[in-house]
Amino acid sequence: MQNELATGGAKPADQEVFLSDILSAPVMFNARKIGTLADLVIVETAKVPEVRFLFVTRSFGNPSLLIPWEKVTSIANRRIDVVIEDLKPYEAEPADDAILLRDYVMDKKVLDLEENEVEIVYDIRLVLRNKKFYVTDVDTGRIARLRRLGLRPLAKILYPSADARAEQMISWMYIQPLPSHIGSFKGDVKLKVLKETLADIHPVDLADILEELDHDQRVMVFSSLDNEHASDTLEEIEPSIQRDIISSLTKEKVVQLLNDMTPGQAADVLSVLPHTETHAILAAVNPENARKVLAILEKQEEKVIHYTTQKILKFSPETTVEYVQNDYPRHARDKDVIMYVYVVDEQDTLLGVIDLKELLQADDKAPLRQIMVENVINLSTDSTLKEASQTFARYDFRALPVTDEMNRLVGVIPYRDVMNLTHHFLE
Repeated sequence: MQNELATGGAKPADQEVFLSDILSAPVMFNARKIGTLADLVIVETAKVPEVRFLFVTRSFGNPSLLIPWEKVTSIANRRIDVVIEDLKPYEAEPADDAILLRDYVMDKKVLDLEENEVEIVYDIRLVLRNKKFYVTDVDTGRIARLRRLGLRPLAKILYPSADARAEQMISWMYIQPLPSHIGSFKGDVKLKVLKETLADIHPVDLADILEELDHDQRVMVFSSLDNEHASDTLEEIEPSIQRDIISSLTKEKVVQLLNDMTPGQAADVLSVLPHTETHAILAAVNPENARKVLAILEKQEEKVIHYTTQKILKFSPETTVEYVQNDYPRHARDKDVIMYVYVVDEQDTLLGVIDLKELLQADDKAPLRQIMVENVINLSTDSTLKEASQTFARYDFRALPVTDEMNRLVGVIPYRDVMNLTHHFLE
């Protein structure tokens, strides 16, 4: 099933629609109207609410319908098309604890943290991404008000720019969770403080949220993150948004973020910036990291040595499993590679490797030398990125050790720094 939102100039990968555009729209099945859209049933997730059902009313006293979002094939030209087997299985009313978007949010007051009225919600913005329909903003602006009054043509004349439209958008990230188990919601919509919850959001999900926000909201939210969370999130954001965020931060903040990354990750981030800005930032980065990052950016990345990290778990062969297990959180803190334990001697000669799963299943009193894999698949300091990518593809490892001519462990290269980043040249 391919959902399609044909609204304005929205991009195919990130299409938007306003709730006012589709309320009371005909819902069609096989070119036949089966009802009109009365509301959307949403579920609040860790990111932004997701539409799960269409609440469809029917004429002549026929029962209402609850149609899953997965059954929608298109929303275009103020018409909704669905594919269902029969109407009967979908005849239902929303559950008592269902959150109805129009009923709960539209025309409600937005209050600040001191319970002061801020604005009225005139409309709600939704976005289609990866075949899912998300609620991203409440619209309290003048354009939304004109739309609700049926004066859309006038709104386009008075406020032709996108900047004007975004003027009074409030991201859903700033909205407190909506009440449930109370039937129809008659209260007000309240803003919330985000700092307490941002740290709990996975970097991949947080990156998706930041990409939805406007510039000012994005920078404010990103600036509130701690360095580690910010670094992890920055790596997941698309290049154009990376550039937008980095250009808005102080050089000192950017340097702190880069120093928390592996050289490959730092190079991937810096690759979106102009050449002069990159060199100015690298001048303040840890010299060893800067040298590796610069080597990558200058297309010397064919050698895997530029991608290695020394932030790994390594122990002597006589270390017991119990010692590593009991204090694993402390051992793993600030490490870039934590899924493998590397066993080395006093000269850092690589003796073996242990997968974290094997470590957790091993006898507590066993020394690491008894459970390690001695036949280690590794790369040399002269190995190329092409060789590394072939090795990753062949063995499906999540990281590979890199050793010198004396088999001493000089570092480890993570999978993603070879296979997932945009700056490598393996064509």
